[in-house]
Amino acid sequence: MANGRGASAGADSVLVVVPTYDERENLEPVLRRVLTAVPEAHVLVVDDDSPDGTGDLADELAAADARVHVLHRTDKAGLGAAYVAGFEWAMRRGYDVLVEMDADGSHAPEDLPRLLGALGEGSDPPHVVVGSRYVPGGRVVNWPWHRQMLSRGANVYSKVALGVPVNDITAGFRVYRADVLAALNLDSIASQGYCFQVDLTWRAVEAGYTVVELPITFVDREAGESKMSGSIVREALVRVTKWGVRRRGNQAWHAVRSVLR
Repeated sequence: MANGRGASAGADSVLVVVPTYDERENLEPVLRRVLTAVPEAHVLVVDDDSPDGTGDLADELAAADARVHVLHRTDKAGLGAAYVAGFEWAMRRGYDVLVEMDADGSHAPEDLPRLLGALGEGSDPPHVVVGSRYVPGGRVVNWPWHRQMLSRGANVYSKVALGVPVNDITAGFRVYRADVLAALNLDSIASQGYCFQVDLTWRAVEAGYTVVELPITFVDREAGESKMSGSIVREALVRVTKWGVRRRGNQAWHAVRSVLR
């Protein structure tokens, strides 16, 4: 079971969804930076019953600032489940724009105005904006070489396997229109970890939505421990491979049918 605090949102409203598990050291400075960068936005902390008291701190911050809300979950169910719960919470309350952002300071809240602004730019504005490490101008700071190689390899593999024209498909700093997420059948998403980001991007592209990438600087956390694990990597490899094989099979089947007609 989960429970949340928060008020309804107004029109054209923005909610920054921040999943947490043992991020007590990072939470307050990150939220302070978010609300300084986009004072009109609200923040939802989705805490998976952190044993270090992150959820308690989030409650204190929410009590002090009406723009901060908290969704408490009773177990550590993974990044994907936390985001889905946060998105559903937001859509029930009428938020129009939803943001994914890490709690560890790796994503600079100061980039938010630029990412949010891109959602309304041009005659045919995008539906999803990704803060990308792997487009010109993007970069990664303080990651060891093996983490960079793993990340770049995962992105290239996913891009080729799924045919998705996104360079940083595993990126966790992104902006969605709420109506796009509502159309993607979130209830059917089982992916956790960074595979969740691949899953959601692929679904958006397959549904015909426009995804654009803007460069960001990703800075490795200074406090706390990374949640990356071997099981997260294995899940992504297995799921992306299965999706890629299924995609190739569908392409082959359609090719055969077109010849037989």
